[in-house]
Amino acid sequence: MKNSILAISIAALCVFFTGCGKEEAGPTRFAKVSVHFNDFTVTQEEMATKTGVDPASYDPVTALVLAFYDAEGTEVYKTTQYKNNGSTYTTFGEFTANLPVGTYTMVALGYAYNDGDVFTLTSPTQAAFTSERPREMFCTTQSVTVTNTNPLDLSVTLNRIVSALQIRSTDNRPAGIAKIRTTYAKGGKSFNPSTGLALTDAGFTQTNNPSAAIGTAITVTSFPFLYADEETMDITIEVLDAGDNVLFTHTISNVPFKRNRKTILQGAIFTAGASSSAFQLETNWIADNVVNF
Repeated sequence: MKNSILAISIAALCVFFTGCGKEEAGPTRFAKVSVHFNDFTVTQEEMATKTGVDPASYDPVTALVLAFYDAEGTEVYKTTQYKNNGSTYTTFGEFTANLPVGTYTMVALGYAYNDGDVFTLTSPTQAAFTSERPREMFCTTQSVTVTNTNPLDLSVTLNRIVSALQIRSTDNRPAGIAKIRTTYAKGGKSFNPSTGLALTDAGFTQTNNPSAAIGTAITVTSFPFLYADEETMDITIEVLDAGDNVLFTHTISNVPFKRNRKTILQGAIFTAGASSSAFQLETNWIADNVVNF
């Protein structure tokens, strides 16, 4: 996939006041703010463009988050809709909140949620996956001011803020192989929603259970948050058995990453003594690039 953008039209951000009197007197006035995540637009460079895709039918995004923070950074509204949990929404992608008159930072997120994931949004500048794996993430932040009863129609675009690593074996999975452990020397699982960059550059490790059958090649994908728009780092691939014993280890040095770009490592991972020179690297999403090393 190349240069994919997740566009969310927030339509009919309607504001209605309750209460009366002058601003400096009487009770705090609230506005009813209705936010509609209207359609997704997925653009693929040099490929067909899909437009007008309803969030409910866009498979990669299974959770939507909408939050508002006041001028002091205090959270005044936050909710998450999970596509597979109908109790979290009436219509997937439609939100309503009651906000006092004022100026807010709106944070809107769309990401791939899986059972067992733990994701926290703390502020417009801090969010994190505290479970093992970061996921594909689209994000935007925007200032929103509630001043009167005039309806507001907003259109925002959520950009993919992660990079991706896909490991493809050129040899077949033998019996006794249970897990693939990938270690990133840089990047992280937390990020700043306002910048889309990782909050730390300490790296992380995640373990995947390949779904490919014995005797077939495997593919493992992960989504790191980068500390800068482009980073170069070492990647360590470990092949484990069911008891977490390391059977094969491969370290590939100076692997390039870029946000919204997929880096593909291809090589024989089930072969003892295979060096990094046995791997091929391809990056896409933004531009195709093949590097042998």
